[in-house]
Amino acid sequence: MSAAFKKNTSIYIQIAESICDKLLLNEFKEEEKIPSIRDMAVKLEVNPNTVQRSYEWLQQHEIIYTKRGRGYFVMEKATQKVMEMKRIQFVEEVLPDVFKNMELLQIDINQFEEKYSNYLNNKTNEN
Repeated sequence: MSAAFKKNTSIYIQIAESICDKLLLNEFKEEEKIPSIRDMAVKLEVNPNTVQRSYEWLQQHEIIYTKRGRGYFVMEKATQKVMEMKRIQFVEEVLPDVFKNMELLQIDINQFEEKYSNYLNNKTNEN
């Protein structure tokens, strides 16, 4: 996680999204403990109240839960839930801009498919 936050989104949301990304990257695993509020605040150089809001948001979305006296843990099936949330967000928020830019720049779907295919091939070759 980086302490370089974007100005157009609340910091607590950015922290929650970063935790979700770490879950998708398998850095946080289901049913495992995540850093305490205090540890996360120190690491990110933010107020603990900001991290508390992030954790509350994650709890409301059933991504993490608390074990009294032990800390916060990733919920079972949280990875699937995060994937579904991020897919919806991508389709509703990102794709419309991509399509708009494709139209403005006169990029047809075949060019797009070719670039995406090349990206996947290069990524496979890197691994």
